[in-house]
Amino acid sequence: MFVAILAARTGWHTDELTRALAARGARAAVFPYESLVASMGTRTALAAPDENLLAADAVLARIIPNGSLEQIVYRVDALHWLEDAGVAVMNPPRAIERTVDKFYTSALLSRAGLATPDTVVCERADDAMAAFRDLHDVIVKPLVGSMGLGMVRVSDEEIAWRVFRALEAIHGVYYLQRTIEHEGRDVRVFVVGDRVVGAIERSAAGWRTNLARGGRARAITLPAEWHAMALCAARTVGAAYAGVDLLPARDGSVYVLEVNGIPGWHGLQTATSIDVAQAIVDHLLDAYRVQH
Repeated sequence: MFVAILAARTGWHTDELTRALAARGARAAVFPYESLVASMGTRTALAAPDENLLAADAVLARIIPNGSLEQIVYRVDALHWLEDAGVAVMNPPRAIERTVDKFYTSALLSRAGLATPDTVVCERADDAMAAFRDLHDVIVKPLVGSMGLGMVRVSDEEIAWRVFRALEAIHGVYYLQRTIEHEGRDVRVFVVGDRVVGAIERSAAGWRTNLARGGRARAITLPAEWHAMALCAARTVGAAYAGVDLLPARDGSVYVLEVNGIPGWHGLQTATSIDVAQAIVDHLLDAYRVQH
């Protein structure tokens, strides 16, 4: 059995997946997306070094590296081609497309009836200012991104004007969410298939709790309602595995903030001692019915 891991780079996560695959008797190799060569006609292949990925039993898709629009489209199209050819791809490319885009994720979560912060997405600075005046205190996020990078909280109109004009200069999209007052903590739930593998509470002194931005983590047991929300959120975006971020507000309500379709799990595994990579691999080989 051969499983290819597509990633931006090798590192802890790819090492963990390779280990877990070996424990199930699978041969694994890690390839950068940039190495893919697609051929059609006389010879049909999606070649990575020394392998035709169209002949792989499965592909684990990790982080797609930054690139031009054409590069990103090609890399995701390659995942679609693999899936169309009958190769098990996890996460499915459709789920990756949905979750990499905060706007589309928010729209799907809202339509599914999950509580999400009031959100406005637009392209013009004047529309963003109108939304700010309506919401008053907002978190401005990049449409595409993770680990809390590029996020800024804005509650002053003059600062809002400066932030929005700066985004206008780089032809950005304005993604604004009403700030939810909370106790400096949120929850990352790791979902694999139809079960919650584990959950951690992330806390910090400020409003931003990402571990990559200095947050702290501890293992928690989820209330039944939160458990159901996380499973519903992952199912809504079509993810086989996902990191679902929940935000408990001061007023007792709970919001789904984001669903990460290519989540990391180093912090969660450190806090819980759960073998997350093995859970992912077991789901790939069992639920996806990958055969020898």
